[in-house]
Amino acid sequence: MTAFLNGLLRLRRGPWELLATILIALGVVMLMQPFFLWAFTYSFIITLIGTVMFIITSHFPE
Repeated sequence: MTAFLNGLLRLRRGPWELLATILIALGVVMLMQPFFLWAFTYSFIITLIGTVMFIITSHFPE
């Protein structure tokens, strides 16, 4: 966990890409669930933020 947080603070690619991937997956799950309207409402923006974050962090150093 410490290495993950250290990687986030030092702007390393691995931890930020992992976080972006988690956001994308969370957005897709929110989009497909039938129970909460608020989750469906914010699913697109969460997926979009994760996708843009993944594109940006793919240019970070290893």
